[in-house]
Amino acid sequence: MPASPAIIVAMTLLAEDIIARVNTAIAEEFELDPAALTPEKRLIEDLGLDSLDSVDLIAALERAFKVKCPESEARALRTVGDIHQFVARLR
Repeated sequence: MPASPAIIVAMTLLAEDIIARVNTAIAEEFELDPAALTPEKRLIEDLGLDSLDSVDLIAALERAFKVKCPESEARALRTVGDIHQFVARLR
């Protein structure tokens, strides 16, 4: 049975909320423009983050979402979109 329109809207709002909260956490932690945080942006090449920043990134996500981020999975994050999907799976 297909999802009802109300469920689809709720899922879309949830996804939009995750994206907004992830982008806010990243922007605040690294003093970046939230408008620059599009899903295809690469963390190292485009945003200038380095391997040490990954620890701060995970801490910021854990604070923002009250979740524990498995370090092994977090190391595979390469783009802002990867982070959106990662957080959505944790919730």
